[in-house]
Amino acid sequence: MKHISILVLAAMGMLLSANSSAQGKYGPDSVQCVMYLNYYQPVAKSGNLEQAAPSWRKAFSVCPPTASQNMLLDGMKIMRMEIKKNANNPTRAKQLADTLLLLHEVRVKTYPKNATADLQTKASDMMNNSAFYDANKVYSVLGEAMEYYQKESDRIVALDAAAAAAAAKKFQPQPAIPIHYFKTAVEFFNNGTFNADQVLESYGKASDVMASMIAACKDEKMDDAKRDLDNLFATSGVASCENIVAIYTPKYNADPSDKNTLAKIVSLMSSANCVDDALFRNAVEGLHKVEPSYNSAYLLYKLYSNTPNSDAAIKYMLEAIAYPESDTEKDAEFEYELATYCYKKLGNDALAVSHAKKCIEMSDTYDGKAYFLIGTIWGSQKNEGNEVESRAHFWVATDYMQKAKKADPSLESEANQYIASFKKYYPVKSDAFMYDLVDGQSYSVSRGALRDNTTVRTQE
Repeated sequence: MKHISILVLAAMGMLLSANSSAQGKYGPDSVQCVMYLNYYQPVAKSGNLEQAAPSWRKAFSVCPPTASQNMLLDGMKIMRMEIKKNANNPTRAKQLADTLLLLHEVRVKTYPKNATADLQTKASDMMNNSAFYDANKVYSVLGEAMEYYQKESDRIVALDAAAAAAAAKKFQPQPAIPIHYFKTAVEFFNNGTFNADQVLESYGKASDVMASMIAACKDEKMDDAKRDLDNLFATSGVASCENIVAIYTPKYNADPSDKNTLAKIVSLMSSANCVDDALFRNAVEGLHKVEPSYNSAYLLYKLYSNTPNSDAAIKYMLEAIAYPESDTEKDAEFEYELATYCYKKLGNDALAVSHAKKCIEMSDTYDGKAYFLIGTIWGSQKNEGNEVESRAHFWVATDYMQKAKKADPSLESEANQYIASFKKYYPVKSDAFMYDLVDGQSYSVSRGALRDNTTVRTQE
């Protein structure tokens, strides 16, 4: 009799709550209710839950849930303590776990305004106590909690900066919930309850929620949790390109413009490093058509830059630069990257120099690198023409290397090495004199589509 079933007491409390409006806040036995509340609450507040437990049970047996929300919250603390104490008694631990769940349900029914907050606590309880043996119930509750996180995260992201910062401080999502949600899905896969498609769907949902939480909170701990989730996905046994392609190709073919399907394909294949598959590129292109952005345009540039289709690569990079949501710094970075691509991958020197100069016009951040690239390009030109013309491009190369080290001191040593090598190829003074040229004189240099003005330099 020492452990009168708290389930019975809770059921009595719920029955009493049905008549609480008629009997008052403290129910028909209000004197006893208030007395036992006064007995246990100071003790519980002091942290001595074990000593408070008997009086709390008495209070809960005579008080309706309307008497005190803290009575329910304190009961949850007591149940957690007793579940831990009974870790070696699975039968008793399960009874206590069932009581803990019932307390959550009573709280939600009696205090519906706190339903979302309780959902998060309920999900946490189910994750942290092995006594909750019902994996299906755990998975369901975690899924509900993630829906709450998704809605709240989206709400915060939509606010202006000041309001979002204030809301984010109050919003305390638990990244362990989406991780545990997916972990449970993997366990279902391992015992044959789930197929690979269901596990992939679970990862997609968990990953989306985690990304939304990160956007709302901007917390490094969230970033760590995202890596943990992705690592769990990588070792799940379903994160193979073959599985993803086999499952999602029919879905893509059924509706190539469905935004949700496209987004899932991109997310899953990115996480599984399946970016070389045609399905991934098709999905990114489809998503770019449905919801174009500079991010999707840049991703398409990256994909096409590794194929022979350079026209598509350049097209998408120019689109990325043109989007208004990409700031000037980002545009300058893109211009520099495009200049490097045109030089190294395409061998198009003139186009490379053109984009490097646009980078310089946009921002000072990449000036040094851009000047260095232009200097490298000019220094690599072929020797064409007479004794002076064939060497004049080294003067231009020197000009840009001088600008590079001035703009970015970290490049000084490397730039000086190039300058020293260029000087070895300057025309000798007597050859320049034969063409009426002297040091310091202005000179125009042409190499194919490249044009620039420089200064005559000679060596003895």
